This record gives sequence, C-alpha cells and structure tokens, in this order.
Amino acid sequence: QVQLVESGGGLVQAGGSLRLSCAASGRTFSTYAMAWFRQAPGKERECVAAISWSGSSSYYTDSVKGRFTISRDNAKNTVYLQMNSLKPEDTAVYYCAARRTFMIPTTTKQYDYWGQGTQVTVSS
Repeated sequence: QVQLVESGGGLVQAGGSLRLSCAASGRTFSTYAMAWFRQAPGKERECVAAISWSGSSSYYTDSVKGRFTISRDNAKNTVYLQMNSLKPEDTAVYYCAARRTFMIPTTTKQYDYWGQGTQVTVSS
C-alpha cells in the first residue's frame, strides 16, 4: 500500500513562494498518477494540480495556472508543487494523492491514497 507524506507548508506573505513535497512509498510509484488537493475551512477539497505517471501530462485548476507547477521525480518517489505568487486565497491544507492509472484523475473520489496534509497560510 502506498503511503504519502507531505512537507514544505508554512506561513508566507502574499506574493511569496513555497515548495511542497510529497514523499511516497512503494516500488510502483512510477505507475501512479499524482495530484495535489487543497481544502480550506468550510470548503470541499479541490484538485489544484495533477500529473500523469510519466510526468508528460499535467492538469491545473484555473486559479493557479501560471503560478503553480507540479512535477515529479520518480527515482526519488517524490512529487512537488512549486507555488509562486501566492495569494491569501491559496490558504488551505494541501494534500497529495495517488492513484494507479495512466490517466490524470482530478476528483477526490478517484484517488486511493492520501497524505496527512500540510498547512499553507498566505498573509496579505
């Protein structure tokens, strides 16, 4: 079973940057699509970014396009989310998720494995 551990969250001022990391266990990591979700209080989880198993394709929600970049290093079993030009509305708990598929799922129900989350707080 895949286990995911996020890190890199913290407090940052608007306009700043953070880089989130998600370390995954399992030798099958390279065949898993990976995604970053976020959830703010009172809101449902939303898919921020997702990346195919090969890293050749990715998805971004409109609100983060041009600011966030998802990437993966299969040799290190790690997926990253580089977040630039952060805005207060980016404040949320960020979760990484994984699913064994060649596609790029973008809904919570499609993912099998989840990390514990890391808090990102952006001050204005």
